[in-house]
Amino acid sequence: MTPPRPDDQSRRYPWEDDEYRPRARPRADEAPTGPVRVPPKQTTPLPHTAAPSMPRKLTVTRVALYRTRQLGGQAVTAFKRAAHADGAKQSGLSSLTYSVMMNYAADAAMAVALANTLFFSAATGESKSKVALYLLITVAPFALVAPVIGPALDRIQHGRRWALAASCVLRVVLSIVMAVNFDNWGLYPAALGSMVLSKSFTVLKSAITPRVLPREITLSRTNARMTVFGLAAGGVFGAVAAGFANLFGSPGALWFTAVLCLVNGWLCLRIPAWVEVTEGEVPTSLRARPKRARQPLGRTVVVSLWANGSIRMLTGFLMLFAAFVVRAQTEGEPVLQLLLLGVIAAAAGVGSFLGNVVGARLHFGSPDQVVFGCLIGALASCVLAAVLPGLATAAAVGLVGATASALAKVSLDAVIQDDLPEESRASAFGRSETILQLGWVFGGAIGVLLPTEYWIGFTVLSALLALGLTQTIMTARGGSLIPGLGGDRPLRASAVTT
Repeated sequence: MTPPRPDDQSRRYPWEDDEYRPRARPRADEAPTGPVRVPPKQTTPLPHTAAPSMPRKLTVTRVALYRTRQLGGQAVTAFKRAAHADGAKQSGLSSLTYSVMMNYAADAAMAVALANTLFFSAATGESKSKVALYLLITVAPFALVAPVIGPALDRIQHGRRWALAASCVLRVVLSIVMAVNFDNWGLYPAALGSMVLSKSFTVLKSAITPRVLPREITLSRTNARMTVFGLAAGGVFGAVAAGFANLFGSPGALWFTAVLCLVNGWLCLRIPAWVEVTEGEVPTSLRARPKRARQPLGRTVVVSLWANGSIRMLTGFLMLFAAFVVRAQTEGEPVLQLLLLGVIAAAAGVGSFLGNVVGARLHFGSPDQVVFGCLIGALASCVLAAVLPGLATAAAVGLVGATASALAKVSLDAVIQDDLPEESRASAFGRSETILQLGWVFGGAIGVLLPTEYWIGFTVLSALLALGLTQTIMTARGGSLIPGLGGDRPLRASAVTT
């Protein structure tokens, strides 16, 4: 059983300091000093909350416009209420959420724009050079980001907002380069660079999140909620990008991507300044006995990392392997390809959304046990797909794998928050994100290189997941298949070594 969390209600957050607190408004838990001014009674609604007036002359068009404006206003109000809930507006979490949503939107728009060029044109085994090129474009970004960005974050003491904004502005430039060079080789390095910057944004976001955490909710719920908002934004803006691609071709969708990235750069700079306050932070280390003054991770965190990394291997594998199998089995039928891939992608999307919604609403008493259940469920779905190969079981793997990935990530966030001291959480989140991306890289590479047969792919993946489950169990018991990265360490994070 996980011991109860210590009472940390006396902890002060950066936005509670006098430097950041608005002068004219006392804290909620303080009695106001001096005379209290009672505001005058408001007799008219605020402009932004005023309901649209019913048109005097009723026609079908005017009534439809009225209802559209009314429903749109209600949707915006509900969205703001959800984004600002639990003190998210005061802490700055809502500002970070808007930026994360726009990053998801830009990724979805770019995926729509590049679908035909980088996705279907390089899929079968007929051209090994094209397969290698596809592997470079899709997998290299994660391999580049994982070992570089995490350690770099530990050295950044100021400028994290500017680093986020810079990644977005650079994506604007690369999106324009892709739009201008869509029909030549200049497209490929620009696409690679844009994907690297997108993953850099994700790692930076993970390190910033603990700095804007409201007192009312946990880190696990915060990350799950941001993911739900991001998935919704990706779906909406991806559909808009598809409309641009239909009207103006793929370059039109890339110009739309550039606009989204530019807006995101502005949103990044609106994140509160207290995310720059990193004084006293202690970097973390995966090693049980780090050579320098770093915070070693406890066994519970390492167990969760192994389980999450194994599940991410499944999601990376399925994303690329399913694309190549469908492409090989439906050669010359692009409409059918889109339909079949849409089935698998929809199942994975539903699973991711479901897992994050459940993770945001429920509190798991034993998150370290949840990750075991998620990994076992992912392994069972792969074994089923290997025994009964086909599109239906592949879609089932997508649903189960995405749900398991979301729930396991929520559990990992909870374990990090409970196990590590506050001064090391930002570093731990940045490091954990890079590890999960490495798991995705490994699975994606396997998905590209294996033969395009369902039963072969899922048999190999089942064996790898079984190996990952074995390592996770051994780590929980204090052992390891890989020396130095297992359970030969204290159950909880020990004191920082000097």
